[in-house]
Amino acid sequence: MLSEMPCIKNHTPLRIAVLVSGGGTNLQALIDEEQSLSESGAVCPYSICAVFSDRKAAFALDRARSAGIPTEVVSSYAALGSVQARTATRDEKQLAVSSLVLEKARMYQVEALVLAGFLTVLSGEVLAVYAGRIINLHPSLLPKFGGEGMWGHHVHEAVLAAGEKESGCTVHLVDKGCDTGEILLQKTVPVMPDDSPETLYARIAPQEHIALIEGVTLLAERLHSC
Repeated sequence: MLSEMPCIKNHTPLRIAVLVSGGGTNLQALIDEEQSLSESGAVCPYSICAVFSDRKAAFALDRARSAGIPTEVVSSYAALGSVQARTATRDEKQLAVSSLVLEKARMYQVEALVLAGFLTVLSGEVLAVYAGRIINLHPSLLPKFGGEGMWGHHVHEAVLAAGEKESGCTVHLVDKGCDTGEILLQKTVPVMPDDSPETLYARIAPQEHIALIEGVTLLAERLHSC
């Protein structure tokens, strides 16, 4: 439960690492919000201290570098080496990436992990070390259309195929399952009769940006409410 989240004793901005795999539009929303609040003289509840990507070519890394944020590649190749990564099982790759995420998070003194389009399912020790301090943004109204293989356009295709009247996005805590953690908040949009996966995504994307900022803010408030 939220009331059982671990507390962080200081009340400075929550040090977060944002985990990404693709273009990083949700990362950009977090960057823009932090910069906007700083320029206005307000205190942002979070500070992006690093960006981790499991894909070395992810454009999100360019966004982070442009903002002066340190970046790290946490791919299976980086974790295992090219030879071992080619023969490793999916579970072995996930565990290796997760272990590297934990190593980098410790290096940057990260207080919470924010998954913003991160395609590797975390496993192993990082889930225990950061229990109650990992959130994920998912592009559907969980518990519908979650789990393995449900990411990006696959989610929107499934929503349309099921004839849903509404969709949206969810920010939730990360646990040992896949998209099964406690829901913190959701944003809802209508599904139009003539929607394609692309038009549905275009309607959801702005809500994702809002939801992620609100989710990180909520997490910071909860962790600092000692």
